[in-house]
Amino acid sequence: MIILIKLAGFLFLFILVLNLVMAAFGYINPEQKISSDAKMLNSDAELQKINKNGSKKFKISIVIALIEHTCVIALPIMLFIVFSQYNAILVLILGIVWTIFRIGEGLIQVYNEKNYWRLLNIARQYSSTSGAEKKSLNDLGSTILKTRDSRFKFAMILWSIGTLAYSIVLVTYGVSPIIGWLGIVASILIGFGNGVKFVKPSFEVLSTIGGLLAIVFEIIIGGWLLFFPLIIP
Repeated sequence: MIILIKLAGFLFLFILVLNLVMAAFGYINPEQKISSDAKMLNSDAELQKINKNGSKKFKISIVIALIEHTCVIALPIMLFIVFSQYNAILVLILGIVWTIFRIGEGLIQVYNEKNYWRLLNIARQYSSTSGAEKKSLNDLGSTILKTRDSRFKFAMILWSIGTLAYSIVLVTYGVSPIIGWLGIVASILIGFGNGVKFVKPSFEVLSTIGGLLAIVFEIIIGGWLLFFPLIIP
């Protein structure tokens, strides 16, 4: 069980590292800015960025992203096993919620990469065309990015529900109340923030603050689980 706890802590931190590596290879974060007038994602900069970075870096970023999503799927399963030792109905229910919603988050992210991969071929054509054809490719890229952005928002809502359930366990059973409350606040902000962005895309305050708190939460919970035997005998 201790090995599983340490591995879960490692995955929390490893997922954050993978996100940084993905960005270094030019991975475009799904949370794209939407123009206030057209309400459409402008894919021109993204398509040019893909061509500038090259297809090799683009493909590597996708592979790293898939590894990250796989870790997201594996993490809740590990923690469900760990916290199932608490013989209580509430823990079981919250553990099931945590597991289902975070696995759902990971699967949506994996599926999202399928459409994102299409941008590589679009970018190649985009660099060698002009006029109406170039505009058509730009519109297609915008549609892909907009769909990906919507799915990402939904995935973040699933993250918030799953993390809220897990954080309630931490608070309720006194495992780590401070970390638990941090997770509760972060999950509520991200959940409401991304929900509001479906109606008002430019409203990013809640999701931004929630995102920063989520990073802090996952760094702390990851380190805590990784060094769990040193903190809680």
